Amino acid sequence: MTETVISVQNLTRRFDDFVAVDHINFEVHTGEIVGYLGPNGSGKTTTIRMLLGLLAPSEGQATVHGYDVFAQSEEVRARVGY
Repeated sequence: MTETVISVQNLTRRFDDFVAVDHINFEVHTGEIVGYLGPNGSGKTTTIRMLLGLLAPSEGQATVHGYDVFAQSEEVRARVGY
């Protein structure tokens, strides 16, 4: 079984009445190559900023390499290239 590198559960980000990211869920495992695609304004950059701990979510949780992206964002950023 492969290790889960990124785990996202019900991640949501609202800006006032606008919902930029709406309860997304996904996992990325060791060795997988993933493309995060979508049209302009679909929430790609907002999601990445939340995964790096640069932007707080409105709801949900996520881990990267086992670190909570909100409580341990410095640990996450020390291990990823962005």
